[in-house]
Amino acid sequence: MEVPRERWVGRDAGPVVRPYAMTRGRTGSGDAKLDLITILVATGRESNDFIRLSREQRRLLELCGRPTTVADLASEVDLPLRVVQVLLGDLLQQDRIEEVPQALLTERPDPRILMRVLDDLRRL
Repeated sequence: MEVPRERWVGRDAGPVVRPYAMTRGRTGSGDAKLDLITILVATGRESNDFIRLSREQRRLLELCGRPTTVADLASEVDLPLRVVQVLLGDLLQQDRIEEVPQALLTERPDPRILMRVLDDLRRL
């Protein structure tokens, strides 16, 4: 009986890298507690250590150019949430990104606009 070979190339997706390979087998994000609504932003600081960022980490860092939630980041890079949390934990430890305290987020939607959207949704 021949053992089937594992496929590392998807017909439509191209080369496939397993999530544990991206995180080097890690499942935790260090000391960081990153939930879905944690808002992150790039610090603009370069790491003093010679640390190479993966393509996924470079993309996450680029997306953090403006305050973004972990959920939005995971959706944008199309990776499992846990993988994104581990990669973001690395960026946090390197001081390349930081969490935005909720108290600093003063930009709130106008209640009149929210009511108008709610009224329009009810009409549907």
